[in-house]
Amino acid sequence: MGVTFVEGTVRGADGGQADVRFLVDSGATYTVLPHDAWHAIGLTAKRSAVFTLADGTTVERAVSECYIILPLGEAHTPVILGEPGDEALLGVVTLEILGLVLNPFTRQLQPMRLLLAQSLA
Repeated sequence: MGVTFVEGTVRGADGGQADVRFLVDSGATYTVLPHDAWHAIGLTAKRSAVFTLADGTTVERAVSECYIILPLGEAHTPVILGEPGDEALLGVVTLEILGLVLNPFTRQLQPMRLLLAQSLA
């Protein structure tokens, strides 16, 4: 199994922006911004949440939101404000907001098949 990285740009409400190399993690719920990146674009915490790491330990992190620009789309997304040592991750919530999915065979991001229910009444 390989790993997939994608280059992106994040923007804060004040217009500041930073380039980030994200590890695409289809097992992560939220996107994580490294400490230096979210500081550079002037993000502040909106709330905090407790997260479980792969080894079972729990950590509390601040959560905010930013505008993210990827090669296949751009949108506003919630983000975890990483602490020093936290890596940049691109999580499922951001991927779904952008209508993207990680193809497990090619290890590439691609548009997801979007479904819409319609009332027959």
